[in-house]
Amino acid sequence: MESQGIFLTNDGLQRAAHQLEFLRTVKRAEIAQYLHDAKESGDVIDNAAYEEAKSQYAQLEGRILELEEMLARAQLIDDVHSDIVSLGSVVHLETSNGRTYCYKLVGAFEAEPSAGRISNESPVGKALLGHKAGDLVIVSTPGGVKEYTITSIE
Repeated sequence: MESQGIFLTNDGLQRAAHQLEFLRTVKRAEIAQYLHDAKESGDVIDNAAYEEAKSQYAQLEGRILELEEMLARAQLIDDVHSDIVSLGSVVHLETSNGRTYCYKLVGAFEAEPSAGRISNESPVGKALLGHKAGDLVIVSTPGGVKEYTITSIE
């Protein structure tokens, strides 16, 4: 993982902490039991279930480490009410053909475009940062160049 901070809203921070706790307690115990059962079922050298259990355990431990590191570097995003787009802003956009969008700018961990949460690291998120209502923002996306007018910022 990169060395810069991870930006999280309070909800995102709580979700990550709950996920970490679930993985440490429930999931770790499940996989440990699966590993034990696979080991008990016979020769571990040619035992596909044992190899699968070891692989799952390694992936679990990697995810736990990832979440621990992320939470250690987490920077909380305050709900900002500013005239300038920043992390935590809710931005209302309109295209030249009248289509409207509403996005909340969040860190990459919480991004879910279908739910209206876009990352500050996404092409649209990067392009919006620092702009204000009324600005025309031109974004180069994988789907082509898009133009948005910021109609309001919450």
